Amino acid sequence: MQHRPTPHIRYRPAPPTQQMTLSAFISTIVWLMTWGTSLVLADELAGNLVLVGNGPEQTVMESLARAFEKAHPRVYVDVLWDQQNPADMVKSGRAHLAVGSLPHPDLAHTQIGWDGIGLIVHLSNFTKELSRQQASLLFTGAITEWADVGGPETKVLVIDRPSDHPIRTAFESYLGITDNISSTAKIISSDDQVIKTVAGTLPPQSAIAYISLNAGLSAVSSGVAVRLLPLDKVEPEAPTVRDGRYGLRRPLLLLSRPDPNSLVQAFLAFALSAAGQSIIGSEYIALKHE
Repeated sequence: MQHRPTPHIRYRPAPPTQQMTLSAFISTIVWLMTWGTSLVLADELAGNLVLVGNGPEQTVMESLARAFEKAHPRVYVDVLWDQQNPADMVKSGRAHLAVGSLPHPDLAHTQIGWDGIGLIVHLSNFTKELSRQQASLLFTGAITEWADVGGPETKVLVIDRPSDHPIRTAFESYLGITDNISSTAKIISSDDQVIKTVAGTLPPQSAIAYISLNAGLSAVSSGVAVRLLPLDKVEPEAPTVRDGRYGLRRPLLLLSRPDPNSLVQAFLAFALSAAGQSIIGSEYIALKHE
C-alpha cells in the first residue's frame, strides 16, 4: 500500500481588517474594565449644596436635605437658617438655593408646595366665619368687639407676626392691609407661642391670630383649645388651599440663579418628585395630592 505523505497545512492569518477588529474589541473590554467604574462614579452627583432661609420651613427643608443626601451619598447639603436676605445670598453666590414666598427679579424660582394661612381663635369663640372684609377690619383695629362679627361679647386681641416673618407679607397682601395692622397688636414670632397665647387668652378678651395652616390643624387635632375660622365660607383645608378655593395662602419657593448647576437642578427635581412631595406634604401642602 502506497504511503501518502501528510499534507502540509498552511496557517493563514486572518485578514488585517479582522485582526484590527478583534484587537479593538479586546482593547475596548480592557478599557471598560479599567475605566468603566471610574466613569460611572464621575457621572454620580458629588459636591456641596448650600440652602438658606429664615422662615418656619426649617424643619421640612432639613428633612428634604437629609433625604437628598441619602439618595446621593457623595453630596452634602448645608442648611443655614435665620439668615438675613437669603435671596441676596443666592444672588451673590454665597448660597445655591433660598427658601421664600416671593419671586426675586434677578433669580429663578421653583414652586414646591403651598402654605395655607389659618385664622385661629379660642375654642370658646363661637364666631362662625369671617369674610375677607371682616378679617381686614379686625386686624386693622376698625372692629374691636367680637359681637360685631357674630361672636361673643368680648374685646378683640389682635396677634401679629414680626415684619420679616414670611407669612406676614402674604397675609397683609391678601387682605389688602399692608403695613396697616393695628399698632396695639401683640407681636409673636413662633407658631407654637401663637397657639399658646390664643388658647390662654380668656374673657374679657378673645384673641385672633394668623398661623401656618398645618400648625393650626395639628393643634386642633391634638385637642388644644383653639379652632380655625372659615374665610368667605370656605373651610381652611389642604384640598381647598391646593385648588385655590381658600385663597389665604402663600407659595413655597426655592430661589436659584438663572443658570443653576447640575447639583441645584437635581435638588429641585427631587423636591418635585413623589419622595420630595411626600416630605413637603408632612408639614405643608404638596402641589399634587398623591
